[in-house]
Amino acid sequence: MSTPAKPAKFDGKDFSRRLSTAPGVYRMVAADDSVLYVGKASALKNRVASYFNATAKSARITSMLRQVARMEVTVTRTEAEALILENQLIKSLKPRYNVLLRDDKSYPYVLMTQEAWPRITMHRGPRSVPGRYFGPYASVGAVRETLNLIHKLFKLRSCEDSVFRNRSRPCLQHQIGRCSAPCVGLVPAREYAEAVRRSSLLLDGKSDELTRELGAAMEAASARLDFEQAARLRDLVGSIRTLQARQYVDGRAADLDVLAVAMQDVSACVMLLSFRDGRNLGTRAFFPRTNGSDNPEEVLAAFVSQYYGEQVPPREIVLDRDIPDRELIEHALSAAGEHKVQIRCNVRSERAGYVDMARRNAELALANERTSHAAQRARAEGLRDLLGLPGVASRIECFDISHTMGEATVASCVVFDAEGPVRGQYRRYNISGIEPGDDYAAMHQALRRRFLRAMEERAGAADGAGRSSASSGKPRVHPRASAAPGVLPDVLLIDGGAGQVAQARAVLDELEVPGVVLVGVAKGPARRPGDEELLLPDGRALRPGAQSPALQLVQQVRDEAHRFAITGHRGKRQKVRNSSRLEDIPGIGPRRRASLLRHFGGLGGLKAAGVEEISRVEGVNAALAERIYATLHGLDAPTPSGDAAARPER
Repeated sequence: MSTPAKPAKFDGKDFSRRLSTAPGVYRMVAADDSVLYVGKASALKNRVASYFNATAKSARITSMLRQVARMEVTVTRTEAEALILENQLIKSLKPRYNVLLRDDKSYPYVLMTQEAWPRITMHRGPRSVPGRYFGPYASVGAVRETLNLIHKLFKLRSCEDSVFRNRSRPCLQHQIGRCSAPCVGLVPAREYAEAVRRSSLLLDGKSDELTRELGAAMEAASARLDFEQAARLRDLVGSIRTLQARQYVDGRAADLDVLAVAMQDVSACVMLLSFRDGRNLGTRAFFPRTNGSDNPEEVLAAFVSQYYGEQVPPREIVLDRDIPDRELIEHALSAAGEHKVQIRCNVRSERAGYVDMARRNAELALANERTSHAAQRARAEGLRDLLGLPGVASRIECFDISHTMGEATVASCVVFDAEGPVRGQYRRYNISGIEPGDDYAAMHQALRRRFLRAMEERAGAADGAGRSSASSGKPRVHPRASAAPGVLPDVLLIDGGAGQVAQARAVLDELEVPGVVLVGVAKGPARRPGDEELLLPDGRALRPGAQSPALQLVQQVRDEAHRFAITGHRGKRQKVRNSSRLEDIPGIGPRRRASLLRHFGGLGGLKAAGVEEISRVEGVNAALAERIYATLHGLDAPTPSGDAAARPER
């Protein structure tokens, strides 16, 4: 039997000789078709050739070049286009050797909706709501301060559409002077639209333009003897002038971001300090994945191009050091945005103070992050030693069950890796078709759904690749990659005793799930934190004690699973109860329902009533009133007793 020939080594020198000197993007690809690196070049031929000359290179670059099986290039018209394409490819392909901006938190924005009567509110997550988005802001506090300012100055609505459409009289926000009450027609459409436009000017950082416009409008109103309107505009201008006087440190409006990077070994922190219209919006720390790079200039350059590839840049970006391709990035951001962007370093006066502040905050944040990572790593290593694992667990999953007397049963699955929780891969399972309150059946159903899909995905992937890897140590994807059902955990924690562990063992054996270490987490005899027993499928019970780093990690994962399950259960229970009919409450039939609705003028009035008010309705005693109130407000209702109100109506 002949041995398959090894693939020929990639000849980078020959490949680069055949390239043009046009700008573009190059991709280094490994033998398994995974992308190793994505880079941009003002001249592709020269940049690619520089990797394969005799010049000494870092260990990281040398390791990368050894794995290159082929290269792909995309020619662009300009260097700016190459920069934009590079950023898009880095975000979509997540190359192993690129510096990657990672941030699992969504940015807070101010949203101005696109409606006949726009509302202004805070927004996080995907920009799926039509309208204008202002931001991102460094913190939620900065967004709330901005919204408070807009409501005071321009009186825009903040209520949801469901509330707005059903108002019959002004709300409290109107009474305290923070809304013009468009819901009941107290403000003309043209006047409200003008307030929206002026709010947008302020949010865009154009307060000087806004005050000039308001001043001219005030003079015009005075000239036509409309002194009431002139007085309102005068007060508005005065408020904005006062705001500017309080916000501007040196009398000049600032619209800039300040960035500083701190590094220890290959760990990095980029600190962002934001100013908009002279207002300090606070700081935000980012911890990019450097993938072995120890060059702070490279890390900062990657951050600037990736971050502002998605966010609207300010007019001025101040850096604590110079970066490669600064002029190219500056040109690309200016071309992509609505205004010219200037990237500066080596600044003086108050901007030097901002840089120093950002640098010191970056160093502190990085030190704290490394400390927390070291503690997390120690816990992971402790779990490895306690369970006798071959290495540190790269993926831990924990399942928990939550319900109220069998109602709205929900199972939760949380995921941890070596760095902590991976919230994007959390899952909930709505349990149905079991006897209410049967925790064993609920656990069995949730685990079977989770691992049946995983094994089907793995089998499908193996068939598609033309080989079976279910038992040959198939390499795992990066633990923080997007959720993949075919990925199996190294450790599976079950919140429960021997019964729950037996259910989990049965599911794993039935589906032939390989390589998963199963551990049950049971409360100790005293049911105190630190007394937990770790139950293994072979019957052993480990009691590591409260001081054990391994148990501390197990507690952290178990508590997160419990929190996630409780949250899901309460939401499901509230949804069910809000959609239920009054007749679903024990003791309420058609006659009592009609009496209640007639007395309170509808379900809304009944929900707004207290227990004492409900008990005044004919045929409703105190016990039944408590059940009605609890059911309508998503609380735990008292168990019906044998009183008259609990008996069905005849």
